[in-house]
Amino acid sequence: MARILVADDEPGVRAFIAETLQSDGHSVAQAADGLEAAERLAREGFDLLITDLKMPRLDGMALVRQVRAEVPEMEVIVLTAHGSVDSAVEAMKLGAFDYLQKPVGSPGALRLLASRALERRALVTARDRAAREAPSLPPLTYGDPAMTPVVEALRRVARTDSSVLLLGESGTGKEVAARTLHAWSGRAQGPFVAVNCAAVPDALLESELFGHEKGAFTGAVGSRRGRLELAEGGTFFLDEIAEMTPAVQAKLLRVLQDRRYERVGGTRTIEADVRWVAATNRDPAALLSSGALREDVYHRLAVFPVRLPPLRERRQDLLPLAETLLGRIAPTVGRTRLFLSDGAKQRLLAAPWPGNVRQLANALERAAILCDGAEIGSEHLEIAEAAGPAASPLDSGTLEDIERAAIAAALAAVGGNRRAAAERLGIGLRTLYDKLKRYRLEGDA
Repeated sequence: MARILVADDEPGVRAFIAETLQSDGHSVAQAADGLEAAERLAREGFDLLITDLKMPRLDGMALVRQVRAEVPEMEVIVLTAHGSVDSAVEAMKLGAFDYLQKPVGSPGALRLLASRALERRALVTARDRAAREAPSLPPLTYGDPAMTPVVEALRRVARTDSSVLLLGESGTGKEVAARTLHAWSGRAQGPFVAVNCAAVPDALLESELFGHEKGAFTGAVGSRRGRLELAEGGTFFLDEIAEMTPAVQAKLLRVLQDRRYERVGGTRTIEADVRWVAATNRDPAALLSSGALREDVYHRLAVFPVRLPPLRERRQDLLPLAETLLGRIAPTVGRTRLFLSDGAKQRLLAAPWPGNVRQLANALERAAILCDGAEIGSEHLEIAEAAGPAASPLDSGTLEDIERAAIAAALAAVGGNRRAAAERLGIGLRTLYDKLKRYRLEGDA
């Protein structure tokens, strides 16, 4: 229910508008002219003002100016007589939401316009609340040189509206990078909306992204705005893009090309004014070759690809990151502070962290539960190692056997993909080809 003020010097018009909106459950107050409306606005709070432009004592245009200056969060709809549309346009330039021409003969048109104005007010209020309550973003890096090109790339592309594709293993902080990109962009005052395509069932993903109209499918008992519509004016982050079905990818392609779409079961075209950021933890070349991701969708999203290095490639960030995570974990386990012993620090630095930041956070939380005091020792850390062969290659005593085992383990971890294995090992693709031939190992191209 919203609180609405109707200002008009014609009693019949006021009564018609009030009765129409009251039937929708709103609380409606009336004012006979602009001055009475201004006095009520000074005493009471309203969500929406509907005002005539031609009134005695204080005309509607002066009332709109006063409202914009004193109550900028309130939405305004102006009423104008036929032939005075120019005045209504002037009021909209001052910030009015929209206008209706008199006589207002359609209750449906009035209800629709009022609901749209109130919906915008609710969105603005939610954005302001989110901006006030949002925690500060964690830093992208604590100074490791491996992250310098990532930070520079994000700062450079943030000034544009180009689509960005974030690449990297699971847990490397792709959503943190997306939120940072949004905060650095010209859309920072707009919403940041994220959708993890892997977390939404296939049957619901299209509705989740684009919204649906009442009766579009079984269970659609009312219309629903999609996440894309909620991201209007801001950044839309699509995580795990390879998990979208071909049908959803086809509809997404149209939005990427034309920046227009319809809700599921709808015919009204909606403009998509968003900045696109997408992410995947899988190798793009493998996704394209397997058909899991449409090539045209990929190229629309990958205008500016940025790779986030895994935690093992940014060792200088590891301990400062661990300290930051412990600061967040401490109150959740009933401690005022937590810190690492020298032995625990050495163990963290020596671990491979195949699960990256997410694995580090889990290991630290478990250690915080196991330790009795504020100090976390190495004995409290339980760190899963990367998958490898059952027998230790060190038993052979030769460098070649160790290298062969490392390459075999990397290939097994990425399903035989040579390019991904080369990235995992930190060597060039041609170097990996030479070693595969030398050690007679197999791998997918």
